[in-house]
Amino acid sequence: MTISDYYRILGLNQGCSVDEIKKAYRKKAREYHPDINHSANAKDIFISITEAYEFLITNYEKMESSEQAYKQAMDNWRKYRQDRSRQKAKAYAQASYVRFRNTNFYKTTRIFDGTTIIFSLIVSVLVLIITVFGYIYRLHHPIPGIENPSVFVLLLFLFLGMLLFVVSFIYLKAFTQTSKKHRNKNEEDN
Repeated sequence: MTISDYYRILGLNQGCSVDEIKKAYRKKAREYHPDINHSANAKDIFISITEAYEFLITNYEKMESSEQAYKQAMDNWRKYRQDRSRQKAKAYAQASYVRFRNTNFYKTTRIFDGTTIIFSLIVSVLVLIITVFGYIYRLHHPIPGIENPSVFVLLLFLFLGMLLFVVSFIYLKAFTQTSKKHRNKNEEDN
């Protein structure tokens, strides 16, 4: 993240005072703390808010003094974040694979999840329906001065809709099989 991202997360403009940073942090922390805000992304937002606050408060004087000091602060912050990432990785490495696989960190690495696959199936069906009904509608309601709708375009969109449907269906099948294997393995482990 950049410094402007940190200010944006706290809802501040660059050049604000330390008191304004503290006040904005208290307000945002109260709004997004997971004990108060039960939305799915509250924890992630709270973490981002805390990171932004920590960086801005720690490096406030450096940001104000010179460009060189600001660059040094950003480099130090990147090193700090890398060290934290390494520490997390070491902790994950010490945990059993089963426990690691159940962490949110690991779950975010899945390329496709059920929601994405279902959404792509719905989109593919909508493309097919809109293509057919749109073509029929244009045949029954021609636009004056414009020729009849192209059969080539109809076939192209039907092909694309079917291709998306088939690919989504294959991914859905693979996803359900993988999920079933994970459930069975977790039941066996317990």
